[in-house]
Amino acid sequence: MTVLLWILGILAVPTLLVVLWLGGVFVKEFAAQMKGTGGGEDGGGAEAAEQLGLLPADRQNTEYAGPLPAGWEAAFAAVRGGDWRAGAGLLDGIGRNWDLRSMAVAHLAGFAAEEDDWLIAWEADGPDDPDAAVVRASSTVMLAGQLRGAQWAKHTTREQFDGFHRMLRRSRDEIARAAALNPGDPTPYISEITVATGLSYPHSEMDKLWAQITARAPHHYEAHWRALQYWCKKWCGSERLAAEFAERAAASAPLGSLLTVLPLIAHFEHDESDDNAADRAPEMIARVNAGLADAAAADPAHPRLPELRHLLAYYLSLQDRDEAAIEQFKLVDGYVNALPWRYHGKGMTARYCRIRNLSAQAVVSAGAE
Repeated sequence: MTVLLWILGILAVPTLLVVLWLGGVFVKEFAAQMKGTGGGEDGGGAEAAEQLGLLPADRQNTEYAGPLPAGWEAAFAAVRGGDWRAGAGLLDGIGRNWDLRSMAVAHLAGFAAEEDDWLIAWEADGPDDPDAAVVRASSTVMLAGQLRGAQWAKHTTREQFDGFHRMLRRSRDEIARAAALNPGDPTPYISEITVATGLSYPHSEMDKLWAQITARAPHHYEAHWRALQYWCKKWCGSERLAAEFAERAAASAPLGSLLTVLPLIAHFEHDESDDNAADRAPEMIARVNAGLADAAAADPAHPRLPELRHLLAYYLSLQDRDEAAIEQFKLVDGYVNALPWRYHGKGMTARYCRIRNLSAQAVVSAGAE
């Protein structure tokens, strides 16, 4: 099983390597069987999904967790064609919307990690442009992920690790430069969380980094996602530390910030059980209910809202709350690059459709009774 992600959620394909090496968790393959399927691979669930207006597997987008903001696709196409001004204009238009900015930077950095001639031209035109600098810093972090690869540590060579660590160390100077050029921007520091994870910063150093971020954006979604990865057992923390971080952040965040997703992710990252009893426990039902209230209160244009909805749909399905699950599935259908599906790599679409179709079948069957 490959090791999974950063950037969270709605990120471009070039960022997947960073996502992959930040992840790593066992997902319950038995969940579908526990719901009962009847006959066929999904017991007629595909037909039920179609009846409810849901899309077939071949129409699911595997690049994003949800649709991109208006105008982004055209800007990205221009950047990929070598027009750095399209990327500069995109970031300039975003301004101080830090959640949107970090997401756009992640996409642009992913493109630069593949081919950076356009970024070099941007840097030549504006040597001290803070937007070009933050894209460069983030792309170097992504390059580190590419050098490491997406396999478990036991399948990763010493040469890969050396290149990974060398590139992460190099990125720190670029991150510091980007931060100095735009002191109010949390985005460079958010990129450094991935560096902290890869280089195993001591907890005291992570605390200092976290203070820099929360002073600028106290409820930033991506920052919390990345920090939670750091505090997970698989990286620099433990199940207890991850759960404490998640619960503390969710409790202190305003409704609509989407940070109620954190306890769900902390549970998901550490759940290696062979049944879904824990997913149906009262505390998990309460967490899902909190997530539903958070999603309802959120700005519909929040760039990370689809990521919360994907997890809500998953856990609602495991809890046999199928009508509520289908409500969430309908709001994200057509996009599958989100937890928990993306942890299946190339099989994310099949996993998504399998769980979705089971809930669809349950809803259709209940309606026929």
